[in-house]
Amino acid sequence: MLDPPGDLAHSWQARLLRQIPMPAGAGGGPRGLHCSPDGLLFLTAGAAPCIYVLDLEGRSVCHLPCRVPGFGDFVPEDVAVTAAGLVVVSDLVHGAVHALQHTARAPQGCWVTVGTFLAPRGLAVDAFGRFLVTDYVSGAVHSFTLGPALEQLAPASMLGLEGPCWVGLGPNGGFAVSEEFGDVQLFGSARQPLGSLGGLNGHAFGSPAGVCTDAEGSVIVADEQRRQVTLFPRGESPICLVSKGLGRPLGVACVPQGQLVVADAGDSYIKVYQYHSELA
Repeated sequence: MLDPPGDLAHSWQARLLRQIPMPAGAGGGPRGLHCSPDGLLFLTAGAAPCIYVLDLEGRSVCHLPCRVPGFGDFVPEDVAVTAAGLVVVSDLVHGAVHALQHTARAPQGCWVTVGTFLAPRGLAVDAFGRFLVTDYVSGAVHSFTLGPALEQLAPASMLGLEGPCWVGLGPNGGFAVSEEFGDVQLFGSARQPLGSLGGLNGHAFGSPAGVCTDAEGSVIVADEQRRQVTLFPRGESPICLVSKGLGRPLGVACVPQGQLVVADAGDSYIKVYQYHSELA
């Protein structure tokens, strides 16, 4: 069936499996969200100067305090984890990106600033190990890699975006960037622009937020204003996965077994959905 006129997305409601409350002391709703290949959730939330690490059942694994020596505590905006397990966060207030470095002197980890930007918000690591950072003020996405001593290498910038907020992996090694009150821009593996989801599919966003791509190469977007999550299969019409029960969906992440995790800042819950088998 079709959604109401003006919305070209078909509606297939994903099944809510569980709701995970934010840990005590978070001081606000969940925001940034990353799911590691082994099924661990890394979360940023509210005004908490730490990263929360949970399993998919909601059990707390640990938390990573965010404090740079000589700099003080900071509140992480978004979080990403590399294939090697390096945790990296964006720090909007201080205009920085920090990485958690483990050394013999600091086996528990020590935060190191690896980049400074005007207004870093969204953060991701692409299939080639490049870090992607949205810079809201400059309307750009910055790309770089890190050397053995966490020095920044091969910096590049994609300019001309309108209020870039979130960034996530796209199909075929590319990435997707959501623009506040705008659209979702797609880029290829060589960082070349590929157009927008709205332009390619005729979909009207309210305020697109978190973006990710599933194993089938379909892009998934949370819409903060419209309070829904939409899936964009390649070459097919958009599919509305979740249109009920969301207050302010921000971060999204795909996890194994066709599941989707949504960070809902409206009621401060992490919501886990089963959606892949629904589309079979």
